[in-house]
Amino acid sequence: MSFDTLCAAFQDTAARHPAKVALRTHDDSVVITWREYAQRVRSIAAGLAGLGVRPGDTVGLMLTNRPEFHLVDTAALHAGATPFSVYNTLAPEQLNYVLKNAGNRVMVCENQFLPVIRQAVEGTAVEHIVCVDDAPEGTLALADVEATPDAGFDFESTWRSVRPDDLLTIIYTSGTTGPPKGVELTHANAEALRAALADAAHVGSDDRILSYLPDAHIANRGAAHYLAIYFAIEVTTLADVKQAVTVLPTVRPTVFFAVPQVWYKVKAAIELALEAEKSPTKRRLATWAIDVGRRTARMRSDGVPVPHRLELQHAAADRLVLASIRRKLGMDEVRLALTGSAPISPDVLEFVLALGIPCSEVWGMSETAAVGASNRPGAIRIGTVGEAAAGVSLKLADDGELLISGPCVMRGYRGEPEKTAEALDADGWLHTGDIATIDADGYVTIVDRKKELIVTTGGKNISPAAIEDALHAASPLIRGAVAIGNDRPYVTALLTLDPDMAAAFAEHSGTESDPGSLAQNPVIRTEIERAVDDANTHLSHVEQVKKFALLPDVWEPGGDEFTPTLKLRRKPIETKYAGRIEELYAG
Repeated sequence: MSFDTLCAAFQDTAARHPAKVALRTHDDSVVITWREYAQRVRSIAAGLAGLGVRPGDTVGLMLTNRPEFHLVDTAALHAGATPFSVYNTLAPEQLNYVLKNAGNRVMVCENQFLPVIRQAVEGTAVEHIVCVDDAPEGTLALADVEATPDAGFDFESTWRSVRPDDLLTIIYTSGTTGPPKGVELTHANAEALRAALADAAHVGSDDRILSYLPDAHIANRGAAHYLAIYFAIEVTTLADVKQAVTVLPTVRPTVFFAVPQVWYKVKAAIELALEAEKSPTKRRLATWAIDVGRRTARMRSDGVPVPHRLELQHAAADRLVLASIRRKLGMDEVRLALTGSAPISPDVLEFVLALGIPCSEVWGMSETAAVGASNRPGAIRIGTVGEAAAGVSLKLADDGELLISGPCVMRGYRGEPEKTAEALDADGWLHTGDIATIDADGYVTIVDRKKELIVTTGGKNISPAAIEDALHAASPLIRGAVAIGNDRPYVTALLTLDPDMAAAFAEHSGTESDPGSLAQNPVIRTEIERAVDDANTHLSHVEQVKKFALLPDVWEPGGDEFTPTLKLRRKPIETKYAGRIEELYAG
């Protein structure tokens, strides 16, 4: 069933599933049914109108993952406005840039973000700050907004007046190469996202999803908000992303989206648990079961018939070990698992599939409403991002850049016609900036970002992502990995530790696990050296890491080195660590 707007989809879902849970927190301290959701949307929309919000206006949100995000976002849409989210890690000057671009008069936030917002609103159009969890002086409580509606606001006629080409949201890019751009997405773009998922996989009102990644990113906003509305999926919100893996056994989602770093942590946790297993018999059994799962997953990926003997072994491995691992992880009911936002190591994806978690790598962009290519359940090819989504056309430019067209493509960059013209050509093809290949069956493999390819002094073109994937796959201790080598004679790498995994490894090894000295711990350094050597065996000679620096720093999302969605900020990294890089090439 298709809908002209997300407002129409919401009203249909709320009418068909009034008593079903729509939104909840992981501890059930808040539980909201679709009937209650619809009632709150009506009252908040009228309250926003009371603050002067009119069709075509924008409304800013700076919230953690909580039910109020969904309530306010959907209410703003029903008021004919355009809600947008900002990353909670933005500095005041960065937020000021975004708010000036968006031009919103209302900002909805949590009390914890008020200091940043108050610094950021100077020189912007913001007139009202609404707090969802408190109402300090100078702000409005969400309850007070709902209690003071615009008496002349006509809820029904307003949401019914929203058109498919009206603005749904603005997704601000994470700024890996400069100031963020405001990607303007329409209600028609959301319908393209719905059509793509409906074509690729069956989801519905029996499904559950965990919302824990930033709603400022199209992946979480699309999967845990827009698609939840279309398909009546129950959403569990989690304010702290670091708790995502630990709450899974409580939530037991049926649909789960994760960036590669989450899957790396899953693999690392299992491997550390195996190392700590005191029973040699149990350890050998688990190792055998995962190996059987790996071989089965690889053969299915390669399109090779699985021998009957291996099928029997796999059934036994699943019954004896793999099903138990999935239950402990809280992924035993997952029917659709997705990985995206950044490339995942094929070795790690193979490991996840070996556990019996049906994880599909997908590719999309903010500029395409997260639609692009996907591996369909049952037809997964490891190392690819799958086939073109429904309604999408893909092709390669002469230099290998991936181009995309279809109803998913953005309206443009807000207030930046020149940058829009650079990205969207006259024939409607979006130039993605990704270098890719497309095989005879239509499966797409992303090589790397066009502007991030390393060109050595020997003239070799190298994908840094391929090197970094190999490093991540070689050791769970590695969190940050940046390949260096542009205009250099050989490749080097800057590495940082995952503090939790490194501390657990050091403790298991019986050595000092003080967070401040982990990078100097000789046992850990030996493990990292082993990992680099192992990674090099999977790389060509010119790709191999000749030297590396293990940095004592911890790279966090939204910091100097990582965007909020854990993409590398390559140029800032090279600038910040210029001295260490030069040391790697000295002599």
